[in-house]
Amino acid sequence: MREEIFTYIKRKYKTTPEYLWAKDNTSAVFRHSDNRKWFALAMCVGRDKLGLSGEGYVDALNLKIDDMMLRDVLIQEQGIFPAYHMNKQHWITVLLNGTVEKDKVCDLIDISYAATASKKKKEKIRPPKE
Repeated sequence: MREEIFTYIKRKYKTTPEYLWAKDNTSAVFRHSDNRKWFALAMCVGRDKLGLSGEGYVDALNLKIDDMMLRDVLIQEQGIFPAYHMNKQHWITVLLNGTVEKDKVCDLIDISYAATASKKKKEKIRPPKE
């Protein structure tokens, strides 16, 4: 699913993964082109770091969710956790192993993109209320 998600982000947001760490060719960030803020971090996470049974690693995606109530609801779902290695109040970790359906992952990417957008871009994404 990782490649499908990368393709979705490239098509919808016209951005490609950036591999920032020389010793890690699996972790990649996706940024806004204007404000350079991250809206997604793809990585391989040790199963134990997420409280999962078994050994090894899982593909996962960190996404920003500013709405605390939504975040609290999401982390009750299978395959979604408080963020690994990020602010747990504003970020979640989503498994990319099929536990969470691709359409849901894409919806969460869209929420994260909007949450990290510049003020000008946010106005285009979400027009101000009248």
